[in-house]
Amino acid sequence: MRIRPTLSWTPTEGLPPGTTDLEPVVDALSGGGVLVLSGAGLSTESGIPDYRGEGGSLSRHTPMTYQDFTAEAQARRRYWARSHLGWRTFGRARPNAGHRAVAAFGRHGLLSGVITQNVDGLHQGAGSEDVVELHGSLARVVCLSCGAFSPRRELARRLEEANADFAPVAAGINPDGDADLTDEQVGDFRVVPCADCGGVLKPDVVFFGETVPPGRVEHCRRLVQGATSLLVLGSSLTVMSGLRFVREAAQAGKPVLIVNRDATRGDRHALTRVALPLGAALTTVADRLGLGLPGTP
Repeated sequence: MRIRPTLSWTPTEGLPPGTTDLEPVVDALSGGGVLVLSGAGLSTESGIPDYRGEGGSLSRHTPMTYQDFTAEAQARRRYWARSHLGWRTFGRARPNAGHRAVAAFGRHGLLSGVITQNVDGLHQGAGSEDVVELHGSLARVVCLSCGAFSPRRELARRLEEANADFAPVAAGINPDGDADLTDEQVGDFRVVPCADCGGVLKPDVVFFGETVPPGRVEHCRRLVQGATSLLVLGSSLTVMSGLRFVREAAQAGKPVLIVNRDATRGDRHALTRVALPLGAALTTVADRLGLGLPGTP
């Protein structure tokens, strides 16, 4: 029997309450050297749901695990059918005010870096540079046999050609770009192999049950070590891939500030948690710092 990865976390008693006071965030950014760690909650205002917030996708959807994807051809067919349909919507998402605020912080030299748990590329779309994609990117595909990388848009073209009549209506879309389809809707969807060696293709993202590449983890640890403080945006910090950086920052005596409407697994390590919507909160922070934000594209 396969062990399922941790998908949820129940807040425990004794966590400090959230606040609406943004001054600690303003103060931290005004001093510069802030490292941002962002999660799915930052992209909800772009139309991409998060996993665990109110109405989060985990209430209706169990994400694909690495173990299932690599072991079962039917699991890969189901994943690629759902992901192919979801990509059409996911790829149209645009950066929101929160992404634009983070980009503005970076342009004005207030950040030491950005680590994101998201796979949507919206930080880069807003203008942020040198973003570390902790869990990879849906914009790339990797072959599990030969290791070749290719653009997702090329795979989308090949899948369109192989499944010309595939046009089901999805019930929703998830943070990993996976659309909600029934097995009947998936049907006999055709999965295409690697164009170079015929091997199995996988999105270049870290599935649940898969480990983040060690080199990427070490790079993030160095960013934590070099930062003056850590600002967490829109992450419940349920999984260890992000929580470990919060713990390491706190252990090093660096202030941890969280902006997330719901309690997080990292709250007990934080100086404060601001329980406000991210777009409005970060726009207010940018205004108090005297930074102008570009309008919505």
